[in-house]
Amino acid sequence: MQKNLKKIEQWLSPHKGAIVAFSGGVDSSLVLYLSRKFLGKDKTIGVISASESYKYSELLKAVDFCNKYDIEYKIIQTEELLDEDYYSNPHNRCYFCKNHLYEALEALKTEYPGYSIFNGTNKDDSDDYRPGHISASEHDVVSPLAEMDLSKNDIRDIAKYLDLEIWNKPSSPCLSTRIPYGSTITKEKLRQIEEAEETLNMNGFNDVRVRHYGNYCKVEVPQDRINDLQRNFSKISQNVLKLGFEKCLVDEEGLVSGKLNRDIGHAES
Repeated sequence: MQKNLKKIEQWLSPHKGAIVAFSGGVDSSLVLYLSRKFLGKDKTIGVISASESYKYSELLKAVDFCNKYDIEYKIIQTEELLDEDYYSNPHNRCYFCKNHLYEALEALKTEYPGYSIFNGTNKDDSDDYRPGHISASEHDVVSPLAEMDLSKNDIRDIAKYLDLEIWNKPSSPCLSTRIPYGSTITKEKLRQIEEAEETLNMNGFNDVRVRHYGNYCKVEVPQDRINDLQRNFSKISQNVLKLGFEKCLVDEEGLVSGKLNRDIGHAES
C-alpha cells in the first residue's frame, strides 16, 4: 500500500495544483484527499456541482468530507436542465452533462492558473458506456486513477488503508440515470426519484435505485436484500406513492448497474 501511495505522490508531483470534480463518491474523494495530501491545501480545490440531478444529501456529505479533512471547496451551479440536448435524454446524455461541468471547471482556471482539472474516472470505467469520457478528453480533464491503472477495488483498498470513511460507500450515480432514454428529464421527476430513494434509505436500504417509468416506478435493491424489501414493502410503497406515482413495484431481478442501458447494448450505473 505504501508503494501505491508513493506512486500516486510521484504522479501528482509535476502538477502545479488540482481542480477536482468532486461528487463525494469514493473515487473522486480519494483523488481530492490525495491531491490535498501531496500537493497541499493551498494547491487543491474540490468543486461540487449542485446540479438538479445530484442528491442534496450527497452534496451535504461532500461538504462534510471537505470540512473534516480541511480541504478547500467551491459549490457551483450547473444548469444542464436548460439544455435540450440534455433534458431530452438521448443515449449520450452524459456527454452534454459533463460538457456543462467541465466548461465551468475550465472557467475556474482564471482563478487558479496552471492548475490541472482532475476527475475520479478509474481503470474499470473503460469497460462501461460513459459518453462523458469524450467530453473529458475535449476539455483536457485528467483522470489520475485511470492513468495509474487503479481499479475500483484498488481504490477502496487505498481508501480503507487511509481510514477514509467513504471506502465502502455504495455508488450513487446521478439521478438522471434512473429515467429511461428518450423520456424527458424534469425537475419534478428528479425530486420524485430522490425522495423515493430517501424513503428506502430511511428503511435500511442504502444501495438502491428507484427507476422512473412515468406513472409508476420500480425499486431495485441487491438480490440478497429483496426478501427484506418485500417484508417491508407495504409501508415503504405507501410513502413512495405519496410522491405522485400510481404504482410502485419491486424489481425481482434486483439491482443491476446499467439496467436502462440494455436496449443500447452498454452498461452504465
